[in-house]
Amino acid sequence: MSTAPNPEALSIARLRTIAIPATDYRVLPFGIDAIDNRLGAGGLRAGALHEATANSGTLVDDAATTLFLAGIAAREAANTGGPVLWASCRHDLYAPGLEQAGLSSASVLYAQPTDDAALLAVIEDAVRDGTPAAIVAEASKVSMVATRRLQLVAAEADMPVLLLRRRRGRDQDPFAEPSAAWTRWRIGSAPSARLEVAGVGKATWTVELARQRGGEGFSLTVEGSDETGRLAVPAELSHRAAEAVGTARYAAA
Repeated sequence: MSTAPNPEALSIARLRTIAIPATDYRVLPFGIDAIDNRLGAGGLRAGALHEATANSGTLVDDAATTLFLAGIAAREAANTGGPVLWASCRHDLYAPGLEQAGLSSASVLYAQPTDDAALLAVIEDAVRDGTPAAIVAEASKVSMVATRRLQLVAAEADMPVLLLRRRRGRDQDPFAEPSAAWTRWRIGSAPSARLEVAGVGKATWTVELARQRGGEGFSLTVEGSDETGRLAVPAELSHRAAEAVGTARYAAA
């Protein structure tokens, strides 16, 4: 004797067979096709942890990395109208420099915890509070467990958490340590385009996506963030291949 199927059980079974699209999330585009076309859904995932580190231990690479993250935060702040929380245990942040990347002093909240452990607690509290549009934090030592927590709270709050991974030693690579970050970037300075007259050219950076979940890495030469936080492809590079596709690095679930 056969029995009628349970409608509720059938509904649950069907739901389990539906794959959630990998791009089912809010996206923060860079506004540059050469970058956005190589990122999932055309940009950065908004509710996620993203990491960046300087390509070397030099001050110019460190500054480029700082402004790269400042530009992302500035674009999100402009989109949502909220402030940006900048958390760092250091005392060397240069506010006029951030303003050149689109972050005015009036739109930035500063936090100076005593150590990396306190800094991570500040980030989690701020994400759960929901006040900032984005969070930028500078840390030297972050465990895999801590990055998982940050990724989870960022996804839950749909808020970008941008982590500047600083070197603990001149030859120490912060990305040698595992992380649950959605993307990991290496930023360095590059020679500026030659001007027709003597003077200082626009800041130029090498931007390398070392890792992204479900996608490939790449590298690109760009002009540094302008006063709106946006990057640009240098004119002399726009007509030729400026990108170099890297080895595919797929994230663990």
